Amino acid sequence: MDKVRRILVHVCKDGADPQRAQFVQSITGHFSDSGDDEVEVNCSLEKNQFILYKGDKGRGFPLKRPAFCPIKHLSVKEAAAIPLDVQQRGIDVGVAILLQTTNQRVLLTRRAKELRIFPNVWVPPGGHVELEETLLDAGLRELQEETGLRLEPEQVSPKILGLWESVYPPMLSRGLPQRHHIVIYMLLHSSLSHLQLQASLSPSPEEVSACLWADSQLVRAIVSAMDGEDTEGQLDHLLSSVSVSQVSTCGALSESTLPLTVFVSRAPASGPDVERVSTGTKVALELWLKSLETPDA
Repeated sequence: MDKVRRILVHVCKDGADPQRAQFVQSITGHFSDSGDDEVEVNCSLEKNQFILYKGDKGRGFPLKRPAFCPIKHLSVKEAAAIPLDVQQRGIDVGVAILLQTTNQRVLLTRRAKELRIFPNVWVPPGGHVELEETLLDAGLRELQEETGLRLEPEQVSPKILGLWESVYPPMLSRGLPQRHHIVIYMLLHSSLSHLQLQASLSPSPEEVSACLWADSQLVRAIVSAMDGEDTEGQLDHLLSSVSVSQVSTCGALSESTLPLTVFVSRAPASGPDVERVSTGTKVALELWLKSLETPDA
């Protein structure tokens, strides 16, 4: 049933035929010879299979996992304790859209607190790839479903920034893994400013509880507080609050502010999660900043 209903990750190594990845298999680890948390991979979507493989060096995309990735640290006993229905899920595929405005801002959304996975966490719009979709089709559909913004494929020049191995819960201290994804972060350029796009914003309250157009200065502060690292966040020259659009239960937008500390919060090692920017989003935003420095790369 899973093979029919969902796009799943398949891996191909050393010229062998693609094999469906197992839920408890670290994809980053699969392609790393020394246990690194970042590798370079190529990807393709063929016959409803998302295939990852190693290609020519320098021609692929970065695939990264956090140092605290639960799958990386999963013991044999812990793996055996994962319910069979979860183990049989395989690894899902998602696309997240970094929508860059003409004045170099990107759209972030706060996931609704009722969602089962990563509630109340800030991420770019995105979601699962459905059968017969391209990665771009999936990203544009999710962008419209979550934010109301409709872009046509011919209006954008998509660019994959990188891939992220995402596991929920994000740390073993919060429980055994329930979901395992490879998320493709795709950059899209809009010819409109954030104010022009804001006028068309109509978020789905079932999925989104707030929106934010982040400029490069705020993004630099966000990525300076990387999860799992002890470095001090760079908050110089930033105001103590950030302007956001809150989404009511009926979908209405209202202007509000949130403390800057929300956006530089790190994922807690234990206990309940906090409102924050997701770890994968921080990595993607770091890649976005690099793309600003080398726009034609």
